[in-house]
Amino acid sequence: MDEDALEYHRTDPPGKVEISTTKPTNTQRDLSLAYSPGVAAPCREIADDPLAAYEYTAKGNLVGVVSNGSAVLGLGDIGAQAGKPVMEGKGVLFKRFADIDVFDVELDEADTDAFVRAVAAMEPTFGGVNLEDIAAPACFEIEERLREEMSIPVFHDDQHGTAIISGAALVNAADIAGKRLEDVDVTIAGAGAAATATARFYVSLGVPRGNVTMVDEHGVLTTARAEAGELNAYTRPFAREAGGDLADAMRGADVFVGLSVGGIVSEEMVRSMAEDPIIFAMANPDPEIGYEAAKAARDDTVIMATGRSDYPNQVNNVLGFPFIFRGALDVRASEINEAMKVAAARALADLARRDVPDAVAEAYGTDSLQFGPDYILPKPLDSRVLFEISTAVARAAIESGTARREPDLEAYRESLEARVGKARELMRVVMNKAATDPKRVVFAEGAHEKTIRAAARLEEEGIARPLLVGERDRIEAIVADRGLSVDPEVVDPGPDDLETYADRLYETRKRKGLTRREAREQVESDPNTLASLLVESDDADAMLTGLTHHYPTALRRPLQIVGTAPDAEYAAGVYLLAIDDRIVFCADATVNQDPDEEVLAEVARHTADLARRFDVDPRVALLSYSDFGSVDNAGTRKPREAARRLREDPDAGFPVDGEMQADTAVVSDLLTESYPFTDLDEPANVLVFPNLEAGNIGYKLLQRLGGAEAIGPMLVGMAEPVHVLQRDDDVADIVNLASVAVVDAQEE
Repeated sequence: MDEDALEYHRTDPPGKVEISTTKPTNTQRDLSLAYSPGVAAPCREIADDPLAAYEYTAKGNLVGVVSNGSAVLGLGDIGAQAGKPVMEGKGVLFKRFADIDVFDVELDEADTDAFVRAVAAMEPTFGGVNLEDIAAPACFEIEERLREEMSIPVFHDDQHGTAIISGAALVNAADIAGKRLEDVDVTIAGAGAAATATARFYVSLGVPRGNVTMVDEHGVLTTARAEAGELNAYTRPFAREAGGDLADAMRGADVFVGLSVGGIVSEEMVRSMAEDPIIFAMANPDPEIGYEAAKAARDDTVIMATGRSDYPNQVNNVLGFPFIFRGALDVRASEINEAMKVAAARALADLARRDVPDAVAEAYGTDSLQFGPDYILPKPLDSRVLFEISTAVARAAIESGTARREPDLEAYRESLEARVGKARELMRVVMNKAATDPKRVVFAEGAHEKTIRAAARLEEEGIARPLLVGERDRIEAIVADRGLSVDPEVVDPGPDDLETYADRLYETRKRKGLTRREAREQVESDPNTLASLLVESDDADAMLTGLTHHYPTALRRPLQIVGTAPDAEYAAGVYLLAIDDRIVFCADATVNQDPDEEVLAEVARHTADLARRFDVDPRVALLSYSDFGSVDNAGTRKPREAARRLREDPDAGFPVDGEMQADTAVVSDLLTESYPFTDLDEPANVLVFPNLEAGNIGYKLLQRLGGAEAIGPMLVGMAEPVHVLQRDDDVADIVNLASVAVVDAQEE
């Protein structure tokens, strides 16, 4: 591991960070704007109004990670320069999780006064300061003085990070154990920066100060030791009358918090604790007591957390500082106060109670994650942490009066979602439209766990009114088992209803070889048929299916019963792909094997209409391996003819051209310089493939090798909103397609 880490850090270029520019620097004019004489204008603006620095410079998204290296990780006082890899690493985490830029600053300064002066003098540079790896008790004084002297957020993560994350864990653990924070007795092993800040923060959460017992290597912190001068100003408030050692302090305690050294807690100490104890053994790499030993010590429920990633409930500071600073920076807070810290902890606790995205569970090598004794904290790779915690912090900053700008918090939350990815930003547009008028969406596989979880989210966010086809008892059992707050409408028809739908199916299909008896059997045995009939008869507004069937099988019944739209002869499958900041709609990737020019033109129209539902102005390219007649055969003539028909159609309403190669369609220089006659003045964002084979291959290559985010397949051309999922789709995919279906239904 050491050699791997050394190689990781020394690979050229050495270290982990670099500076990159955010504006063009390609021409002399660019350089004139970037430096002299262009910089004079923003300099004058800032001289007149110092807050204009947030508008004209990177200050508002720049944090200084500052350390003197006096208490680095588990390495101790190794000095400022030796601590630089840690500070660079902190910058990597800021950027990776919250898109915050960092300058790491290592000060070779042990004197507190000099350190404070140096950091305070850098206030014009930064939007906030993250103090790191500074030894106690100097770290307390340094943070306090800098908070007083500076008008930007100053945050010592070694103190508050562990406090906030373990505080969120405590809120949830106490709830699971049936304990109130006002009643719990807490024993804390350790009296350093993290331990002291944790004790103080637990009081902010509602634990009475008198219920907190702190223990250091000399025993319980007592009033006698305080009078003897053994305690500092930050630990003295937790001094108790009665003394003793750690074993004495743990006897009868509800909560043990370890922020000391490994191996100091025995199984006997765990057995001496109160019923259903909560144990946070956070010493790294070896906790105060091992996970297995703590669990084995008792027969009741032991809720255990550690600082390690190889056990459940890791108390990981990365769940806090990036998102706390994100919220603080975005409202230009003058400080990170107690209200903002409490808001972060409670938002984390609340997020852990919600259904966990499948992608997060997969990233951690498990089938599912569910709120309970082994899941009391969200995972750092859960993208929702960014917009839930940062929004909560921003709201608390505004409400507590420390914010210097007050954005609309709903719009702010959506802007944070956009940072996660372009696809998510576009889906938020669709979800917002859906929520203005939620429609009834019937799910053919309503008893599937993923469907039920998706229904819970759709109902919670007001996106749709889910109808679940399936056995009521089974659906209700899954709702209870997953702890979902949803009361879905279940479609579990009795004999009379089945007869009604069988009659309708028979009338629809009797001249296509279906007998009345077969109609009854099909309605009773095939959820796809029943769901299709609900949509066809207006008992539902839209339909989703396909989670447990191959695509062609799932599509067959909706095509037979619902059919295509009056102005359409063909349905088609479309994928929305987001690549960096670009969006393309790829059609047809799922339905038509070898379309002729008529089908290609119709697919283009439907896909352009779909793009508009995402607030995207369509620019359509008919793809081939030929550019505008460079190859002439039956295959290239089809997209060429389709493009001609669309260009000549006064009702098309969008720019279109073809046939053209894929790179011509999406690269501006190739398109406009090589083919100045084209009707596309910008690269295409709707790509119509010449056949199913090309479409399917193309979108999958973009997704897997190009790193594109994919939404779909979205079915276009149907008489009613119907979408067919892929068999490996997760809950997020189901929610996305259901949202599209609702917007389809609104337009219908």
